[in-house]
Amino acid sequence: MSGTINQLEILHPEHLPQGRIRAAIFDFDGTFSTLRCGWEEVMRPLMLEMISSGPADQADAALKREVEAYIDESTGIQTVYQMRWLAERVYAAGRGVPQRDEWWYKAEYNRRLMKWVEQRLARLECGEDPPEQYIIVGAVEFLHALRGLGIDTYLASGTDHPDVMREAGALGVADCFTAIKGAPEHQAACSKEAVLRMILEEKGLPGDRLLMVGDGKVEIALGAACGAYTLGAATDEQARSGLNPVKRARLIRAGADAVIGDFSNLSELLAWLGVS
Repeated sequence: MSGTINQLEILHPEHLPQGRIRAAIFDFDGTFSTLRCGWEEVMRPLMLEMISSGPADQADAALKREVEAYIDESTGIQTVYQMRWLAERVYAAGRGVPQRDEWWYKAEYNRRLMKWVEQRLARLECGEDPPEQYIIVGAVEFLHALRGLGIDTYLASGTDHPDVMREAGALGVADCFTAIKGAPEHQAACSKEAVLRMILEEKGLPGDRLLMVGDGKVEIALGAACGAYTLGAATDEQARSGLNPVKRARLIRAGADAVIGDFSNLSELLAWLGVS
């Protein structure tokens, strides 16, 4: 679902960056990259199959609503936490298997997901597809503009770190970031929170010197909680441009200071930051 209007929507005019930003943290999947576009179509049937112990399309309506609501609510968190919910829900349904913990479910989810992500990566890495085909419109230009202003840019993702590094490299944007941090392998640790903490503690920056950019409520809520300025990316991942109203509503509820569908209107974004 997408819309054609893509103006920057300023939700908190009393909370403007006014040129104070010194570091920016970006989410990756859905905010910047569309390589994993459609991940919900992998997670949804996996959850329905495991909980109901039958074909996903034969699950009852109540379970479908429950799974749909959980996926919407959990967008942006580390995958293993979503799989922990699944393991607990399967156990509650009386269908738990001892060796199937959250890590088993995560491995199964990744196995299914990577079947078609690998196809996209292969086309990218051999030059068959251009990187622009999998990047939200204007994202690279926005990053370069921030770097040109002396702002450190960080990439934080709930996807496993080696996968984030490979995908950022395949898209040709790995060098656009001061540092990249994905989820640590076989550890339930929030990479987005870790990057935020590192900037606040190691670099000694107060919250009002940070910009958090993401399409999920997790990173927006994290940023808002520490006083950072938050830009919600209500992206249409299939079109790579335009506004997704479902994401917009989710980001507003999470406390975003401003929302945009893509990064094509660079002058508008820089004006909001107070640096134009």
